[in-house]
Amino acid sequence: MQINKIRAALVLSLIFSVLTAACSSGGPTGNLVGPVDPNETAATVNGKVITMEAVDRGVKQQTQGQESRLSPLELAGARLQVLQGLIEREVMFQKAEKEATVPTEEEVTAAINKQKTDSGKSADQIEKEMKDAGMTEAALRDQFKKELAIQKLVDKITGKIEPPKDSEIEAFYNGNKEAFVKKRGVKLAAIVIDPANSGAGDTTTDEQSAALKGNEVVGKLRAGQDFATLAREYSEDQSKFQGGDLGYIAEQELKQTFDPQIAADFMNPATQIGKMNITQSQGKFFVLKLQERSDKDEALTLESPGVRQQVSESLVNSRKQLLAASYQAVAMNEAKIANYLAQKVVSNPNELSGARPAGASTPAAANTTAANTSNSNSGANAASNANTNANSRPAASPARPAANAPANNR
Repeated sequence: MQINKIRAALVLSLIFSVLTAACSSGGPTGNLVGPVDPNETAATVNGKVITMEAVDRGVKQQTQGQESRLSPLELAGARLQVLQGLIEREVMFQKAEKEATVPTEEEVTAAINKQKTDSGKSADQIEKEMKDAGMTEAALRDQFKKELAIQKLVDKITGKIEPPKDSEIEAFYNGNKEAFVKKRGVKLAAIVIDPANSGAGDTTTDEQSAALKGNEVVGKLRAGQDFATLAREYSEDQSKFQGGDLGYIAEQELKQTFDPQIAADFMNPATQIGKMNITQSQGKFFVLKLQERSDKDEALTLESPGVRQQVSESLVNSRKQLLAASYQAVAMNEAKIANYLAQKVVSNPNELSGARPAGASTPAAANTTAANTSNSNSGANAASNANTNANSRPAASPARPAANAPANNR
C-alpha cells in the first residue's frame, strides 16, 4: 500500500478507532493499573497482553516499511487501526482455544511451507522480506497458528448453515437477473515472463534475459509442446498453477488490460480458437492463447451450466459471513478488553503520537516503530497476509453477485 493512498484512511481510522476502543469494548479502558507498562503494553484481552512491539510490527507491514514518512497523527491512526485488528484476533483465538480448534504444530508448519511455496519466491528473498518487516520465525508461527485456529472456529460455527431451498434460489435469481449476464468476451490462457528481478533463483532479471526465455517458450510452442505444461514450467504468474488459465475476460476489461489490437484480434469472429499472440502489459511479456470466445452478451438462466450452484453458494457464503460477524460481535462484547493505547490518546489529546514517549525508542526500536495487520499469506508475504487476514473483520452484509460472476469463473 502506497503512503499517499493510506494517509486519509489513517486519519479517519484514528477517530474511529479511539471511539470504538474507548466506548465499545467489553472491558475497561480507564486508568492504567497494576504492573502494566503503558510503553510496552498496547492492550490486554481477558488478561492476555498485546505488546507495542506487535503493533509496531503490524504498522511496518501495513505501510510497507514507509512508516517513517507518516506524521504523528497518521502514525497514531495506523497504530490504533492495527491494534483493533490484533484485539479482534486475540478475542477470536481465545474462543478457538475454548472450542478446541487450535491447530497442531505440524499443521502450522505445513501451512507456512505451502504459503512460501505458493509465493514463488526464493528462500533468500523470503528471509530478507521477513527481516525487513521485523518478522521472526516465532512471530510468523504465532500468526499462522492463530489464523488457522480462527478459520477452524469459523468453519465449525458456520457449519450449521443449511443449503438454501429451491424457492430461495429462485427468489435470489429473479431479484438479481442483471447480474447473470455473460458479457461478450474471451477466455484466455497465458505464459507470463517478468523481466523484474524477484531475487535468488530468478533467471529473468532484465528485458534481455526475459526476451531469451520468451523466445525459448515460443520455440517450444511452435514445436507442438503443450501450452498448459509449458505454463506450469515457465510462467512467472500465479495462473501457472492452473496451467496458465486466466479465466473469462469481458471485452472491455480485455481492452483495458492488453493492447487494443490484441483485443480486437481475439474478438474477431474470424480468429480461430487456439490462436496465440505475444504482447506486453504492465511491464511483463505475455504469450496469450485464445481458449473460448463469446460474440455477444448472453443472459443466463437458472438452467445455464453452473448458475444454480453459484446462486446456492452465494447464499450460503453470505449467511456464513453474517453468522461469523455476529459471532465475533458477541465475542467482543463478552471479552474484557483494556485498550491502553487508545486511553493514552484520550488522556493526551494534544500529543497524538500514540506511541512510546518521544526519545524513549532506541535506534533499533525506531526501525520497528510501525507495524502490520489477515486475508492473504509466504515468508514475508505469508506474514503480511496472515496479519492482514487476522485483522480484517468478517463481512456482515450478504453480498450480491458481481456482474458476470456466473460466467467469468475467474
